[in-house]
Amino acid sequence: MVQTLVQLKRGELNGCTSLKLSADLETFPIEILDLADTLEYLDLSANRLSELPPDFGKLQKLKVFFCSNNAFTIYPEVLADCPLLDIVGFKANCIEHIPDLAIGSHLRWLILTNNRIAALPASIGNCYRLEKLMLAGNRLTELPDELQYCKALALLRLSANKIEYLPAWLFNLPALSWLAFSGNPCCRPSISGAGATFIAYDSLKIQDKLGEGASGTIYRASSDGMLQDVAVKVFKGDVTSDGYPEDEMHSSIEAGDHEALVKIIGQTNDSSESKTGLVMELIPKHYTNLGNPPSLNTCSRDVFDSDKRLSAWQIMNILTAISSVANHLHQKGIMHGDLYAHNMLIDADGKTLFGDFGAATRYERNHSDFSHAMERIEVSAFGHLVDDLLSLYASVEQDTFYSALRALEKSCHLTDVGRRPGFEQIESVLVKIKSQNLI
Repeated sequence: MVQTLVQLKRGELNGCTSLKLSADLETFPIEILDLADTLEYLDLSANRLSELPPDFGKLQKLKVFFCSNNAFTIYPEVLADCPLLDIVGFKANCIEHIPDLAIGSHLRWLILTNNRIAALPASIGNCYRLEKLMLAGNRLTELPDELQYCKALALLRLSANKIEYLPAWLFNLPALSWLAFSGNPCCRPSISGAGATFIAYDSLKIQDKLGEGASGTIYRASSDGMLQDVAVKVFKGDVTSDGYPEDEMHSSIEAGDHEALVKIIGQTNDSSESKTGLVMELIPKHYTNLGNPPSLNTCSRDVFDSDKRLSAWQIMNILTAISSVANHLHQKGIMHGDLYAHNMLIDADGKTLFGDFGAATRYERNHSDFSHAMERIEVSAFGHLVDDLLSLYASVEQDTFYSALRALEKSCHLTDVGRRPGFEQIESVLVKIKSQNLI
């Protein structure tokens, strides 16, 4: 619910814990500071603000602050004066500089997507709780070595920057599970000649909208040349929190065929609006989302419907499909980067379809040490999936099946990253669990 400036000035919002104002503001409404005793959530996105007041730190109870789509050129140093600030979002501003002490050490989630940042301050290494860092669409050429001290960092988005190389310490961060760095000089370009069949956009009859994400909108479509309806994803063309839409398209096509991947039929181009798109098989209606995206509270972990329960058979079908498709992708030098339950669709038996290549990164598979490290980062994400599925296990007892998968999960999260199993080894472990009749 968006409150109004008039309500704020009249004092009608006194005592509120949450405030959202979008009113073409050019200056910070000083009355917000009168809510210091209670305010925990503040959203001032979609205004024209460029600075915060010096005494912003009066908001001692503030935990979440969103200020996206404004006109800031400098990350506000006063944010460090809010001791409980947990989540900060300054997406799509004009930020070029972050003062050395501006990033509070208590931060858990920092969103700086689509700005003009060329360097991060060394003080970011003090963020011992930092779990999620969104930096796509900036001007970074390197990462500060101090970032290696952020041992809780689980999700890192670096796509669409100017990074020449990734430091070795990045691959040893114990919690790192979801990494994206497409659209940088350090990632592999798309494979020449790997394009999908071109399907003229004018030949498609666009019907109802099926869904919408950060990178594009998905429609149902038909064509005189196709026996069945298809799904068409039309890319928006803007830098998203994961990177460039064209990188998503190239990775989706390079991924090729796998029974657990949504099948790509071809690519298309809406010349009237200069938008590209993918034509895909339509997913049967009986498939449902396995999970829901992370919440503000869970930060980097998916959430699930409270009544969701899965049998051992369903869990094994899901894990077998995902380990197989992950192995397939890494053999092609593709890291999905978003291996989450909310990007998976399942049917009643646990048959699984995996999609959404928005965070995918193409890397040099021939560089053995590098490819080994890339795969082990994604293995950590797979370990979180195992953990999630065990939380949904229908059995009331922690039986032998549960124990076998818990052991696998622990191996995926070894703090010595290099000792984690690869996906081929994980597939073998799952085959062994099946052969022992544990399900």
